[in-house]
Amino acid sequence: MLVGAGVAFDREPVRIDEAAIRASLEADGASPRDIADALGEFKARKGHDRHPDAAVLGSDQVLALKGRVFGKAADREAAAHQLSELQGQTHMLLSSAVIYHDGAPIWRGIGQARMTMHTLTPAQIDAYLDIAWPEVSSSAGAYHAEAYGARLFSRIDGDWFTVLGLPLLDVLSFLRLRGWLTP
Repeated sequence: MLVGAGVAFDREPVRIDEAAIRASLEADGASPRDIADALGEFKARKGHDRHPDAAVLGSDQVLALKGRVFGKAADREAAAHQLSELQGQTHMLLSSAVIYHDGAPIWRGIGQARMTMHTLTPAQIDAYLDIAWPEVSSSAGAYHAEAYGARLFSRIDGDWFTVLGLPLLDVLSFLRLRGWLTP
């Protein structure tokens, strides 16, 4: 998304224990929004620790259904279970972005999208996973709404970039305000 928007940057994935961080936050009663924000901040901080002279963007996406946060499915069976819980429901995707600079977070944003999934039978879920698995194993909810997973949805409300994983317009606006991005 950043490349398509003409933003020059270096990409360096960082590893954090998302499951442990999420579990700790959930045990403390954190909301899905707070969990998305914290995961984005952990990633930005870790990247900034590696490159202290750079501005670093960290982001993450959380799927929440009725206050419960879904992680990535460990296997196809877990993916089918997630899809069976999501089918016929409306869930939220929360995409966070945190920018670290000079040793501290200087900006943060959370995008939201409401995703309404069709009612699906177990056979329909299996047929979908026959096509989409294992590509969707890296996504909470076991779908890619920007690809074949679009067939699963009856409605999507909110920012499309948030669905893709980043509140892009908010990030670009901040970069522009800082003078780091020209029109």
